[in-house]
Amino acid sequence: MKLLSPAYQIVIGGKKVDTTEEPLASTVKELLVDLDMDAPSDSVLLRLGNVGGLQPAVGDDAAIKLGFIDDDSLTLVFTGKVVAVDPSLPETRVIAHSPAQGLLRTYVEKTFENKSGGDIVRELADGAGITVAQVDRGAVFPAYVVDGKRSVHRHLYDLATYCGCDLLFNADGELLFRQYRGGGVVHIFQYAKQIIELEVRKDVRAQSSVNVFGESPGTSQGSNSWAWLTKDFSRSKGSAGTGDPVLLLERPVLRTRELAQAAADGFFRESGVNAVRGRMLTFGVPQVALGDSIRVKDAPDARVNGDFQARAVRHRITKNGGFTTEIEFRGAAA
Repeated sequence: MKLLSPAYQIVIGGKKVDTTEEPLASTVKELLVDLDMDAPSDSVLLRLGNVGGLQPAVGDDAAIKLGFIDDDSLTLVFTGKVVAVDPSLPETRVIAHSPAQGLLRTYVEKTFENKSGGDIVRELADGAGITVAQVDRGAVFPAYVVDGKRSVHRHLYDLATYCGCDLLFNADGELLFRQYRGGGVVHIFQYAKQIIELEVRKDVRAQSSVNVFGESPGTSQGSNSWAWLTKDFSRSKGSAGTGDPVLLLERPVLRTRELAQAAADGFFRESGVNAVRGRMLTFGVPQVALGDSIRVKDAPDARVNGDFQARAVRHRITKNGGFTTEIEFRGAAA
């Protein structure tokens, strides 16, 4: 059996370390790429031996590619900027974050009228200097107020929740606001071949049904009626599922039945897919990206086989442990 030799390319502040070109030139003691859809920002941790090589500084652009020596090309897994450089006597610790940090540090005050969730996301991202790769339209909001009490990232996260979308950044550092539909790229992992460790937890769905209410009848009473108050919320109610327990949500911004229903469907789906959670450790697979579908096959216990959605991907390279990828996933369908 042929052993695979991990390889990486690190570009920081115009300086490059590429182990496919100079295998012995690297001073990297540990490289950890932490991608997580449920965290505010993706990150990279580098532990560098203090013997020359890279000299990172806060604000430097950073890009990481991973793979193996025999690959035709390495795979880009992260693009961002250095946010911390912590030196000590034996090593220097370097942390880089994805462009999500720009959204976390941006606060604006703005009101949108008759705009889709996707339109609002695109305009807020552009204002924060974020490159957008893909934005699904989502439902139309009669009015959406962006207040300066919360970051733009928090508003985009809320919009993703209301529209049933995922909010994430790709390896190029570009924003994606999209619904998970399955299919597309599916990474297959077979028991006793690619899987080192595997854990799957299947819980009872937290809610059997969801009822969502908005604040007013909205455009059901005309295009200028979004600011009205009402005693009858039936025209701005959304429901999904049946039975108890019932999750009751009141969100003033959901002022139409379309919005309330989209939010109810989204919350109900989240309740279903989150009932299935798992973790897998495998040999380095840089091709797995956030939001991709993964498929577990041929496990002795058929209950852990199936399709899932990758929610967190952690690539780690160390001199002793080699190159491994840890994937946290959840159910792909409610």
